[in-house]
Amino acid sequence: MQYRGVVLDVDGTVVRGDEAIPGALDGLSAIESAGLARLFVSNNPTKAPPAYEARLRKAGIEATAEEIVTSGTTTTVYLAEHHPGARTYCIGESGLHDQLRDAGLELVGPTDAPDVVVVAIDREFDFDDLRDAYVALRDGAKFYGTDPDIIIPTADGDIPGSGAIIHAVAGVAGREPDAVLGKPSAVAQRVVLERLGLPAEDVLVVGDRLDTDIAFGLDAGMETALVKTGVTDEAALANSPYEPHHVLDGLGDIGRLLSK
Repeated sequence: MQYRGVVLDVDGTVVRGDEAIPGALDGLSAIESAGLARLFVSNNPTKAPPAYEARLRKAGIEATAEEIVTSGTTTTVYLAEHHPGARTYCIGESGLHDQLRDAGLELVGPTDAPDVVVVAIDREFDFDDLRDAYVALRDGAKFYGTDPDIIIPTADGDIPGSGAIIHAVAGVAGREPDAVLGKPSAVAQRVVLERLGLPAEDVLVVGDRLDTDIAFGLDAGMETALVKTGVTDEAALANSPYEPHHVLDGLGDIGRLLSK
């Protein structure tokens, strides 16, 4: 198949921590040589695209903020469209708070009658946060999660992600989120395809996670390639309802798909 664009997951696919995964730079060179449009699409909401640009450059990857979409991006796009200027209580780290403010949302405390509760990874999440989210949701606030990733890969090993905290809040609130806005959501699909300016059938999605990266591509009608450098092992692949079109040892092997 002849692709015109590629969507690349970041953590576990291109980098781990601040270092490029072995072979990733070769894979990126093959994509550049093929003349494909590209986007780096991450479910990490803690950094805005300019901060991701700096992180990728540190790993030896030349990228611009315009080539980067995060779950923070998709969350702020959705909230700005559907809840412009909303009073927002956010469980999340400072980078996400900044993105929400930049989108025109008013960040408030849990006792300030928030219209919206946004939940994401927060490495200082505690009992008080859980209680406060419960109270805000009990009192009628809308409930949004940035992304469903329960476990995320880091340089020091896998750690709990946004999905773990979203599940904790949903459990105590007795309700599911009104939407989870990162991959594989329809919101993320729309934002990515609009940014690429391509139809789904011309795009290849490459990622390490079946229930986000591969589901994202399959649901949108894109072709998909799973890399085995992240969280998915052979057992998970064999038992998953999401079947990628291709399985690669790593991004360095993408050239064989581009030469078909």
